[in-house]
Amino acid sequence: MTPLDKIKQKIWRLLYNSFPTFQKVFLKWHLIFHDKGRQRYHIGWLAPGKTLEGLKRHLHDKWGFGNHFIAWADRSQVLSWRKLANFRDQYHLRVFSDGEIRGHFEFTPEAHPIEHLEEKGEREANADFLKFLGDFVAQKKHISHLEIDPDAYNPDSEISFEQRSTKVKPS
Repeated sequence: MTPLDKIKQKIWRLLYNSFPTFQKVFLKWHLIFHDKGRQRYHIGWLAPGKTLEGLKRHLHDKWGFGNHFIAWADRSQVLSWRKLANFRDQYHLRVFSDGEIRGHFEFTPEAHPIEHLEEKGEREANADFLKFLGDFVAQKKHISHLEIDPDAYNPDSEISFEQRSTKVKPS
């Protein structure tokens, strides 16, 4: 990690707790804009018989995914988690109330805040996500009625580069 990356990391450590407030203010004042529609990169559907809690445990325990509360909230999103590849890159996974799963590979907001906001460098990574999801994903549409992750906007549960762990409640 470069010295500049270390400085960015320290700044973000201070910002995590206040970020949701800043985000709401910036959106309200139209300093930034977010289309609440679902982002691109459809992967599949939560497989029949699988639960959101089970998916969270699988992604966390096997692959190191954790909460990404600072990400935009898309309409009907119930889970927004990320897996850090390194300080600069991450996999970002979203699950929606109807069971749809979407995800992409992108810059982390900590390392590249402007590029991340502008979605520069964002790309499809379905092969990786299919590996991460395993038998939790199905290609055939299977409608679920999922509830939002209770820790979705809890800054204490954010997965960061310096601590690649998050609390996952047992179901």
